[in-house]
Amino acid sequence: MHDGNGPANLLAMFCANVIHIAPWRVAEGLFAGAGRSLPADARLFLYGPFKRDGKHTAVSNAVFDSSLRQRNPEWGVRDIAALEALAGTAGLALLEIAEMPANNLVLTFVRSAAA
Repeated sequence: MHDGNGPANLLAMFCANVIHIAPWRVAEGLFAGAGRSLPADARLFLYGPFKRDGKHTAVSNAVFDSSLRQRNPEWGVRDIAALEALAGTAGLALLEIAEMPANNLVLTFVRSAAA
């Protein structure tokens, strides 16, 4: 149900290379907004580097993560499990993880009908 705050009739939202170069509260806002704006069965796509179970998927991502955290301690490559938990608070669930070039992933979250 659209609450009148933001775009209506969204099928999906896409966010690329953002949440690792921003404080965690940006990810919180992104998921909260997706939870409010996306109708049932709509998708949220996140593209970028991610950790799996606390481990980097490539050495280059670990080096990148270190450089980000040196620039700003609130930045850093996010763990998929933490994002999955955050998604759950907004009525979204992790649907798919797709491997991409340069050690990046696309995480696909779906808005549940019950949310």
